[in-house]
Amino acid sequence: MSFMGFLDDLERSGLMNHVRDPVSPVQEVTERSWGSGPILFDDVSGHKCCLNILGTRDLLARALGVPAGDMVRHLSQIGCQGPVREVDWSSFMENVSQPDLSKLPIMTYFPGDGGPYITSGVVVSRFEDKINACVHRLMVLGKDRLAARLVPGRHTHQLYEAALAKGKEVAVAVAIGVDPLVLMAASTRVPPEMEFCYAAALRGSHVELIALDNGVLVPHAQIVLEGYITAERVSEGPFVDITGTRDLVRQEPVIRLTKMMMCNEPIYHGLLPAGGEHKMLMGVPYEPLIYREVSKVAKVKDVMLTDGGCCYFHAVVQIEKETEEDARRAIDAAIKAHRSLKHVLVVDSDIDIHDHRDLEYALATRMRGDEDIVLYPNVRGSTLDPRSNEGMTTKVGVDATARLDRLWKFQRLTPAGQG
Repeated sequence: MSFMGFLDDLERSGLMNHVRDPVSPVQEVTERSWGSGPILFDDVSGHKCCLNILGTRDLLARALGVPAGDMVRHLSQIGCQGPVREVDWSSFMENVSQPDLSKLPIMTYFPGDGGPYITSGVVVSRFEDKINACVHRLMVLGKDRLAARLVPGRHTHQLYEAALAKGKEVAVAVAIGVDPLVLMAASTRVPPEMEFCYAAALRGSHVELIALDNGVLVPHAQIVLEGYITAERVSEGPFVDITGTRDLVRQEPVIRLTKMMMCNEPIYHGLLPAGGEHKMLMGVPYEPLIYREVSKVAKVKDVMLTDGGCCYFHAVVQIEKETEEDARRAIDAAIKAHRSLKHVLVVDSDIDIHDHRDLEYALATRMRGDEDIVLYPNVRGSTLDPRSNEGMTTKVGVDATARLDRLWKFQRLTPAGQG
């Protein structure tokens, strides 16, 4: 489904909230959008803007065309071999101009932010014969300059380091307002250069790409910015990240823009930092990775990264326990699949992992602290964790499954009061 097709679907289903009065891009959009569900602003500095369109599991499942309860299993079965083809034209080519970011409704989300931020742009990078598509936050420095947060070790950063070593720049494009499944694919850890193939697999149909003057291939979008990642570095941040706390200020590379393109009457997509859409796109793609890894060592039923854990740090893994070692193996496999995990809770198949009361019940009745808690001290965590020390943390696994050697187990009462 295209970006506009998905917005139309939300509109027809009565899920889209509308704001018709003028709204400022400086913090007011955040105030009006927080907790609102999908929302469309008719006038943000004269432009239409949408937020929260993938802000819940139900919305993400809607884009995928599957029930929310089947989403993790569905994603765990999808490979990266979808078809991609190049085409000559896209609607973003209707208006081509010199770059001037002041003409876009780029939002300053919170007091103290380093500046206005592009948060939903798919950044497509190309150096020599290698390409990558990823979502990076981009801080506006001026009408034709952006600071890009590149995480060391990730694919875009690898291309950047390779270009620096040869005294060259990385060709880049930023696509804003793309097919939701293209956005999801760009947010997912897949093998190098396979993001658009994965998006096609998610869609079940071709992904079309358009070649820009700098050699970068981009998907259909509302707005496309073309340019180069340079050797210049500047202070990037502060920025409110997925935890709702401020990330560090770092020296990050500058993107020099050379062209700006947009369709007639584009709708700008803003992604609310620490909001539901941020968490869905950053966290949920790890769930099928955990599901696949745990399935190698145990009979896994379901996986969820919890809302309270920012959809990033806390995993619940539901298994059908067959041996005493299954829970411990599941904990190790989950941490292997998602290195930023901090706590893993493993439960039996009768526990509803989407019901926090059921999870607490499992902790209360099936776990002994001296037997069932597994600690992994002083291991790699995430710099996003406010309690980590330079990315180091203690990881905790909890076996809250039933013991097979017990001769009895309590049966919870049903809502009707029957055992």
